[in-house]
Amino acid sequence: MGHHTGIIGSGSWATAIAKILTDNNQNIHWWIRSEETIRHLQLRHHNKHYLASVYFDTRLLQANNDLAEVVKASDTLILAVPSAFLRQVLETLPEDAFRGKKVVSAIKGLVPGTNQLINEYLADRFSLPVEDYFTITGPCHAEEVANEKLSYLTFSGLDAESTEELAARFNNTYLQTIVNKDLYGVQFASVLKNIYAMGAGIAHGLEYGDNFISVFITNCFREMQEFLEKYEQFQAGHGKEAVVHNYNASAYLGDLLVTCYSLHSRNRTFGNMIGKGYSVKAAQLELNMIAEGYYASRCIFEINQEIGAYMPIAQKVYGILWEQLHTEEAFLEMEKGLV
Repeated sequence: MGHHTGIIGSGSWATAIAKILTDNNQNIHWWIRSEETIRHLQLRHHNKHYLASVYFDTRLLQANNDLAEVVKASDTLILAVPSAFLRQVLETLPEDAFRGKKVVSAIKGLVPGTNQLINEYLADRFSLPVEDYFTITGPCHAEEVANEKLSYLTFSGLDAESTEELAARFNNTYLQTIVNKDLYGVQFASVLKNIYAMGAGIAHGLEYGDNFISVFITNCFREMQEFLEKYEQFQAGHGKEAVVHNYNASAYLGDLLVTCYSLHSRNRTFGNMIGKGYSVKAAQLELNMIAEGYYASRCIFEINQEIGAYMPIAQKVYGILWEQLHTEEAFLEMEKGLV
């Protein structure tokens, strides 16, 4: 194919992306931290920890736990590690590691500590120009990709031609692609929907019904728009370009809906445990996966202290997860403000 694509990460989403690309007969370089996982993949042709039902044609795979080698061998790199671990994973790379390469974020999160979007962090740490940065957003659960149920992915980038070309590598019978230029909006939308999915999970755990949850999600969607509008105004006030959004597109409304309702959603599952009375620590141990919404709720809370959007739902979810706010009382208070 002439493309050398590298995937960084070996969780369920990274594994789903590896499946899509190898199904499309593309060679990939795959950075996997664990030697044992690599050996198992080479011997048994599947990732035993995530999406174990997916079997790979290992002739198309170069699995390696040396990150620098994978980066060097690839002209396009797909980042698919939890946002909380991104800095830790990339810290060993030299500053010019991504020079002349395209970097695609399949991460739904912000960089904790600095609260940066992934492209802002990459620009700071690796001088990556925003023109060489792209994102992949849902609605798309890895489990459904594994089962080849028709899914849609949105590819965003500032250069339309490169974004189209990248999306084309993913198109197949079970995967449709959508392309837009809304790089900032889709990233924030994918962060926010995880927070709201945790809230929907908490509501479910507290035994609220579908009627309440549909009203809850409607209000979450309004809150998301409010945040993005305020963020744009804030950026414009600092001389940065604002972005046009299509809020009804699948990357916004669709991703919010599926994350709040789907049983595949780990954020909803995590919230459900909190609603049933688990502590954050117990829910994390039980789930054994990173629920991005937990970290995201804190990042957005901190960003919003500067931006000033009216976000009572996100604020309550943050309070429950980080400040031991009483779950039932928080929701009783929230009920009164929904429209």
